[in-house]
Amino acid sequence: MALHKLLLPTVSALALTGCAAGPDRFTSLPTPEAGSGPYLSAEAGAVTPSPMPAEWWRLYQDPVLDSLVSDALGANTDIRQSLARIDRARAALRGAQSDRLPQVGLTASAGYGRVPEAGTSPGQDRDGGQFSIGADIAYEVDLFGRVGSGIAAARADEAAARADADAVRVMVVADTTRAYADAASAAARLRIAQSIVALLDDSLRLTRLRHDAGYTDGLAVSRIETLREQRAATIPAIEAQRRAALFALATLTGRAPAQLPPIVGDREVPLEIDTPLPVGDGATLLARRPDVRAAEMRVLANRERIGIARADLYPRITLGGSIGSNATNLGDLFTGGPLGFLLGPLIDWAFPNREPVYARIDAAEADAAGSLAAFDGTVLIALQEAETALSNYARSLERRRVLFKAVRAAENAARIVRAQNREGLINSLETLDAERTLAETQATLADQNAEVSRRQIDVFRALGGGWSPEDGPVDAEG
Repeated sequence: MALHKLLLPTVSALALTGCAAGPDRFTSLPTPEAGSGPYLSAEAGAVTPSPMPAEWWRLYQDPVLDSLVSDALGANTDIRQSLARIDRARAALRGAQSDRLPQVGLTASAGYGRVPEAGTSPGQDRDGGQFSIGADIAYEVDLFGRVGSGIAAARADEAAARADADAVRVMVVADTTRAYADAASAAARLRIAQSIVALLDDSLRLTRLRHDAGYTDGLAVSRIETLREQRAATIPAIEAQRRAALFALATLTGRAPAQLPPIVGDREVPLEIDTPLPVGDGATLLARRPDVRAAEMRVLANRERIGIARADLYPRITLGGSIGSNATNLGDLFTGGPLGFLLGPLIDWAFPNREPVYARIDAAEADAAGSLAAFDGTVLIALQEAETALSNYARSLERRRVLFKAVRAAENAARIVRAQNREGLINSLETLDAERTLAETQATLADQNAEVSRRQIDVFRALGGGWSPEDGPVDAEG
């Protein structure tokens, strides 16, 4: 199945969405031409268009991995930071929504002072207490959409923050799974390396016996000993890689390295799904990627900010009123005599100097243009990553199939050579060549098994696995 046929409909749909989100003069993202892009053969069995499960890591059927992912989603520091950014965006949204409500203020004062002589009757004491209490209420009439645009922009910002958090979750889940897979692959490679060294130890022992009996020379002993030490030297490096993966797991799950449960390092079989990967179809690919959704929400937010800036071209009308009382005696504040009130509209209009307003509009439009360009770039990168991940996975499976055949051939050759060597039909150098070929082919296959495991995880990561729309609404218009 051609991958571009899966992706093309989604590119067109999201490109049109991006076009609608920005100002009218923006153009939509051009879609790839038919027939372009790499192909993945359906016969190869690499992938299937079955829907990708949100919790894709459960396809590995490993309870330890399930526990690690759960820990990472609950304790990872990057996720905690993203959740804090969501809380901040929600607070900003509540602040924007409060602009639709009347604003009420209460004032009260008390003091001692002297009133002007002209303000007193003959014989009245000019010195005394002064008390006042009042209430003000103001409500902005949103005739030109400033408040509505502000709320819509804040809602889109909050949706973008949640999409960003989902993108962090995708990354954390993929990184956790990959670190666990790397530790398991390193353990498998370590076991193979140790078995190769053990096999070479046997070959070295037999070669030394033949040398002591005069059937071979010292050169054969030295060469097989060199090969044995070369393979033994790879063991510390593999062990270091395994420990580094375990340390990464500890950090991803919010632990110190010493706190990682020992069971995490027990797996010695590469982490792999041995069935075609469920990758969904093009209609869900980009919609599943939180980074694309976040970029789209930022386009919407910046479009609304253009509306906020344009609203300043028109008068801001506020309906208000006040009521209050002033008295020289605290008890007189609440009698009807000194009570006063005022009702009326307030019009605020920056006129005739409009240049600052036009400057803000131009700046908002520039931000919208930049966010749409970022959206287009995010879509293209998403397509590139998906195409690349799927292609690399298919190629890694092909390479491993070839290596499987090579290992079987090398094992068969080594068995024949060992038998001929025992019967004295060939010399030790030919045996050494066969052993070296087998060791190198087995090590290469072990490395390729690890590569297949990593490429599988890359596929899920590139396709936005680990997140689904059901995790939370991200509609800026909701």
